[in-house]
Amino acid sequence: MLKELQLSLLLVLLLVCVFFYQLNLKSGCVFLPSSKSQQDPEALLGQGHGIVFIETSERMEPTPLVSCAVESAAKIYPGQPVAFFMKGFHNTTRLPSNSTYPGFSLLSAIDNVFFFPLDMEKLFEDTPLLSWYTHINASVERNWLHVSSDASRLAIIWKFGGIYMDTDVISIRPIPEENFLAAQSSRYSSNGVFGFLPHHPFLWECMENFVEHYNSEIWGNQGPNLMTRMLRLWCKLGDFQEVSDLRCLNLSFLHPQRFYPISYQEWKRYYEVWDRDLSFNNSYALHLWNYMNKEGRAVVRGSNTLVENLCRKHCPRTYRVLIQGPEGSGTGTLGPGNK
Repeated sequence: MLKELQLSLLLVLLLVCVFFYQLNLKSGCVFLPSSKSQQDPEALLGQGHGIVFIETSERMEPTPLVSCAVESAAKIYPGQPVAFFMKGFHNTTRLPSNSTYPGFSLLSAIDNVFFFPLDMEKLFEDTPLLSWYTHINASVERNWLHVSSDASRLAIIWKFGGIYMDTDVISIRPIPEENFLAAQSSRYSSNGVFGFLPHHPFLWECMENFVEHYNSEIWGNQGPNLMTRMLRLWCKLGDFQEVSDLRCLNLSFLHPQRFYPISYQEWKRYYEVWDRDLSFNNSYALHLWNYMNKEGRAVVRGSNTLVENLCRKHCPRTYRVLIQGPEGSGTGTLGPGNK
């Protein structure tokens, strides 16, 4: 009788394990490892379900806007790893107290956020970008922080798969696509958000084109211009009809409303009083065009601007700790992200 009971319990346990395994596969989620230390990017991201951010400067402390972008992604994708590759971060880096690096500490405390060193030479191994990188003189390159970021995102998503986002992109709902580019406007692609499965040939050809047509003097030549010219080689682009996406071969070209409902010419609307008639029901995330913010506009507590409301809703920890300040007495500046 006892053996039969044990056998029944074992069978039930086995069925439960099978059920959760199948649920995990269907949902596209990744069960995260229990320990965040000593994680390897390939082991963590190799299934192609990660969310990736990059910092190509030596800056270690994420600004409030960067923190909001990462936190919002972790909140929208709770079962998926959110990887932040930082050039200034090393496995041996010893961080000062929380008072010195509050943004880093805040993000480190989120279960599905992981920090990795951005070692470009290692990253570009086995890609067309290695020969370019080893022969370039970064100290004399124009727009190097942006160009190196353009290259790094291509290599990371090609190697590991997943979704890349600029550090001024606030996530508001899950992106339901695997292989996609984000339209900035009709027939023009951005590279601020894109996603692919590992080793997708589109990204390999992008890296080849990156090297073949390299010109750092032209803004965006290795970024959105690259994505746009490669998309035109792959697909015969038409105009968007209403709020519907375009599909070509095995990739999707997502409508500008998905990430760019506010165009770069109108970026200041994010810092104006929130117009409640402005709907983002067709959007997956919002790109805040922080590269345009030369004036260093800040989110101000109690201002009821659109950006303040977005931060309060989609990155509440960042809003509470970094933007409101200690005991709710301060305000924070949305400093520059990668784009």
